[in-house]
Parts: sequence; structure tokens; C-alpha cells
Amino acid sequence: MTTNYEKIIKGNLSKLFSQPPSRLHRSLGAERRGESLIFRAFGQDCSIDHKKVTLSHSAGIDPKSLIVSLYALHANPEQLQLEPFKSFKDFQGSMPYQGAFTANSERVLVPYVPLIKERAEEIKAVFDGENGHDGDFSFILYPLPKIALYYIFYLPDDEFPASVTSLFCANALSFMPLDGLADVAEYTSKEIIRLVKK
Repeated sequence: MTTNYEKIIKGNLSKLFSQPPSRLHRSLGAERRGESLIFRAFGQDCSIDHKKVTLSHSAGIDPKSLIVSLYALHANPEQLQLEPFKSFKDFQGSMPYQGAFTANSERVLVPYVPLIKERAEEIKAVFDGENGHDGDFSFILYPLPKIALYYIFYLPDDEFPASVTSLFCANALSFMPLDGLADVAEYTSKEIIRLVKK
């Protein structure tokens, strides 16, 4: 039986590939390989074609695959602009999603901050990331080729608990609608937790 995820993914891919832009691979930050477009998504090898999204060599019908199909549907030739980084609450229309964003993308990481510090190099390697310059430590990750997330961490001390702030690259909304951006951050944070709990 076809799931809702599968219907939406197939619908997005059908729209995209019915009249694909001539340089779709460049707009996605992808490499063309036959009929497929290849790039990294959520720290995994990703492939899309007119029928499916594949993550780590398995056809996906889950939320991450849906996010990838949405990213593909919004592909455009604009280049990623990192700075100034933006808080989710700075995006117009974000208020209804703010509580869920904070809970699912930032607070969910708080118990793991010391472990994340220990495994920061591995996390950055998986997401093609780089060091940041804020907090007790920080890094920039690329869950999708043209969407960057800047994670700023503060370690717990005698006075304050650990804390996490997640910011988006300046033009993230050019490549994904607002609710999709919240999902990108949520599933990036889930992947960070998966990596530190291995």
C-alpha cells in the first residue's frame, strides 16, 4: 500500500522531472550520473531520479526522503550565502513552528553537548562541515548542498546548564519552504544524536 510520504515524494519528483531545468544538477549542488542526480543529504549518499529518492543505497519513503524531494523541487541557481546566519524565529511566518523547532532541533541536543564536543570532528566529517567561532564550541554543517546550519554549543558549568543554538545560512529560504527548513534542522539534530550514541 502506498503511504502518504510515498505519494508526496512521487508527486514532487514527477513535477520536477516533467520539465526539469536545463542545469538542474548545478541548481541542486549535485553531480549527474546517468538518469540520476547524486549529492550528500543528512550525511548520507543520496540519489534522486524521476521515480525515487535513495539514501545510503536504500529507496526512501521516510521524512528525510520527503525533505530531499522538497529541496529538489525548490532547486534554483542561486548560490548558498552563509552569512549573516539567521535564527529560525527571524524568518517571517515562523511563529507557529517556533516551539516545535526549539524542542526538536535545539533542546533535544542539550543532554548530548559533552558527547557532541568529543565527537565533533566525526560529525563535521559526515556533514562536510567546518568549525565555527562562537560559544564554547561550534560548527557549520551541510545537511543539503545549499542549506547550512550553524550549531553553537555551551557546555554545562556550576551556574548554567548546557545550551544549543541552531542558525540557518542567510538564504536558506531560497531553497526550501519554511516548514521544510524546520524539518531539515530536526533531522540534522537527530542524525547528530545517532552519531554520538553509536
